[in-house]
Amino acid sequence: MPSFTLNVNGESRTVEVRDPDEPLLYVLRNSLSLTGAKFGCGLGQCGACTVIVDNEAVRSCRMTVSKAAGKKITTIEGLGTHDKPHPLQAAFVAEQAAQCGYCVTGMVMTGAAALARKPDLSREDAQQALAGNLCRCGTHERILRAMLRASGKATA
Repeated sequence: MPSFTLNVNGESRTVEVRDPDEPLLYVLRNSLSLTGAKFGCGLGQCGACTVIVDNEAVRSCRMTVSKAAGKKITTIEGLGTHDKPHPLQAAFVAEQAAQCGYCVTGMVMTGAAALARKPDLSREDAQQALAGNLCRCGTHERILRAMLRASGKATA
């Protein structure tokens, strides 16, 4: 079986897979027990599986493990901790932006990548960044407020 070395949440992890085209999502969840990224649509359209790869939000259901090898991968488990959450995680809590929780990790990871690129983002920037993430619970307004809070903008 082929093996690949992945840099996940700052740690070098070697995984064996049956197929080099196995989705990164499956490797994260099944081989590394990092279950924060969720399987949603499997087509890269919902964003539930989003992780950050080399500072970009990536749909892990569409990226193969072979393409992820050698890149810096951050999952929700590596973004912040309970005692020291990422500013966007803290903002999600403050704005009560999570409902069912299924899409939340993808929203946070997409938002964190957007904030890393542009810390002073506007509401329009936040909307554009999250446009490809789906949430059926309807907490979009709270999610946008969380993004603005994390960027240092006052929320109302």
